Amino acid sequence: MTQTLDTRTIDHKPNRIKMFKAAPELYEAMMQLSNASARDVEPIIGELVKIRASQINRCAFCLDMHVHDARKLGETEQRLALIAAWEEAGDLFDERERAALALAEAVTEVANRGQVPDEVYDRAAEVFTERELAQVIAMAVTINAWNRINLAAPNPLPRR
Repeated sequence: MTQTLDTRTIDHKPNRIKMFKAAPELYEAMMQLSNASARDVEPIIGELVKIRASQINRCAFCLDMHVHDARKLGETEQRLALIAAWEEAGDLFDERERAALALAEAVTEVANRGQVPDEVYDRAAEVFTERELAQVIAMAVTINAWNRINLAAPNPLPRR
C-alpha cells in the first residue's frame, strides 16, 4: 500500500517556531553567508546548485523559490525539468554547470556517502578558480542549511 503525502499539512504548521522572528540575527547571518558565497559565481550556476540540493533535501519552499529565481534569470523550462537528471542530459549543461551540480550533490549527500569524492572535487577544481570553488562549496553548504531550517521550521509555500 502506497502512502500519499497530504501536501496541505506542509503549508500550515502553526506549532512550529518562526525561527527568524525569534532570532533575527540568525537570518542576518544566513543572508551574509548566502551573499558571500554567491559573490563571484555566475548567478545561474548558483541557482542550479540551490535547486539540486533542494530537490535532494525535498525542501519545497526553497525549491519553489530557486526555480522561480532561475526563471527570472532566463533559465529554460527544459533545463529546469532536467536538473535532477543532469548527468543524462548530455551537453544541455556546460562543463562548469555539471561540475557545480556534482559538487552540490556530493556536499548534500555527505552524511550518507562520507566525504566529497576526490573525482568530484578534482572535476570542480579543474573548471573553477580557487575562489570560485570555495564559493560553490559554501553555496552548497548554505542552501543545505536553509533547507534544514525550513524543514524544521517551515515557511508557508507561496502560491504562484
